[in-house]
Amino acid sequence: MLYGAPTARRRDAQRNRAAIVRAACELLSGGGSVIAMPEIARRAGVGQATLYRHFPDRSALAAAVVAHHLQRLETFAASDVCRPAMFRELLREVLHNLVAMRPLVLLARRFDPGARDRYQKRLLAAFGEPLRRAQSQGYVRSDVTPADLLLLLAMVQGVAESTGDRAAADRSIELVLDGVFNDLT
Repeated sequence: MLYGAPTARRRDAQRNRAAIVRAACELLSGGGSVIAMPEIARRAGVGQATLYRHFPDRSALAAAVVAHHLQRLETFAASDVCRPAMFRELLREVLHNLVAMRPLVLLARRFDPGARDRYQKRLLAAFGEPLRRAQSQGYVRSDVTPADLLLLLAMVQGVAESTGDRAAADRSIELVLDGVFNDLT
């Protein structure tokens, strides 16, 4: 940093960082129990020194992966593609990702309370408008609040952790969704 002005990342550094985050996302959704930093570097096509230059530890990498997923959710939720009838699928996808990315969830629990609070607020903000639109069209029960979505996440995660059974976690997702959505058939 020269004279207090932040310098922009070089393009190759931007590509490396993006490749590392993508590789971490892939490995975290593979059902493993630990983020293997050397494997992430290998999959991203970078050396371990490059990985650690961008992310000094697992927590920093986990924060980047959470931010990446939140950005994708925010972009989709704000788009014209996100219609009220799609809210069930959007919520189902988020819940399935929660189960599939258990190592990320475990790391995220270790974030400082301020960081966890910021991520929860972003999640609730991203879901706010799609939830409101789905409720206005009668797809979602009118008494469901954005904060209730955190309860849904906790319930599904509780089943996934207590049973260790993917089928039970998937079943819990369907039961939870059935409790939130109105039957419009």
